[in-house]
Amino acid sequence: MARTGPQRIPGAVFDLYFGDGRYSGSDMEVNCGVIHTTEGPTLYDYQGGASAPTVTSVPDFKNKRLVHHQHFDVDESARALVNEPGGVQTNTANAFQWELVGTCDPATHAKWTRQGIEHIYWPEPPDWAVRDVAALMRWLNEQHGIPLTGRPEWMAYPASYGDTRVRMSNAEWTAFKGWCGHQHVPENDHGDPGALPFARILAVAKGGTIPEEDDMTPEERKLLTDTAAAVKRIEAALDRKPWTYIGPGDPRDMHQVVKDIDTTVRITGTTGMSPEQIKALVKEITPRLAADLAARLAN
Repeated sequence: MARTGPQRIPGAVFDLYFGDGRYSGSDMEVNCGVIHTTEGPTLYDYQGGASAPTVTSVPDFKNKRLVHHQHFDVDESARALVNEPGGVQTNTANAFQWELVGTCDPATHAKWTRQGIEHIYWPEPPDWAVRDVAALMRWLNEQHGIPLTGRPEWMAYPASYGDTRVRMSNAEWTAFKGWCGHQHVPENDHGDPGALPFARILAVAKGGTIPEEDDMTPEERKLLTDTAAAVKRIEAALDRKPWTYIGPGDPRDMHQVVKDIDTTVRITGTTGMSPEQIKALVKEITPRLAADLAARLAN
């Protein structure tokens, strides 16, 4: 069977030493994809290629992206599935095999977190990882026709291990097209990739968008939420907007105070002060403004 379409994934690192003759695969035309998790935090050598997938995606946390390491051509059978003698074909059944570096095991996730090991917990991947998984799924759909469909249920690990309700029968697997996990493939007992948020990834692959990540820490987000709640409580207690509050000894309401601050900042910006001087001035007056605002809110 001829290999149709582009065989190299754009932007991938081509670790094709697995295809040196020892473990070269059979020609095929991919029509389904199987997603695995490596259960390790770094790129694995797959016993020199003996159990290698088609591609391994490695997190680049600094640049918030996945780096795809391609081990076989797209239309070449890989070796990441168990294939028992006398049963159904797995590795050679037109399956694109994809390892995601990280874990689907909540116990491993907790242990690595305690140890300070940076990793992706694939039931809760960051937005940039969802984006890059979806992008490769979309490319495989456009260039090789793997349908943007998949198995409806992705069980959480460790319940997904073994002969579960989501494991396909031989007949289901033979007829399957689209995306599934290692947990779905017959003749296999592994439960990865666990509760992968497949519906979310699929929606992005079909052209949906994901919200931009913010850079707030959980503590900063909590502070912002608590502050907003406090303002709402003040509004309820005063039965009026805090912006209309007028403090003792000052005829201005809070809205006018903020306008005056804005005017001062704009005037300061026209004085020819250097950025360093402006920063020093802001650093000096900010505590005073904060104290004034706190006193007004307390009153």
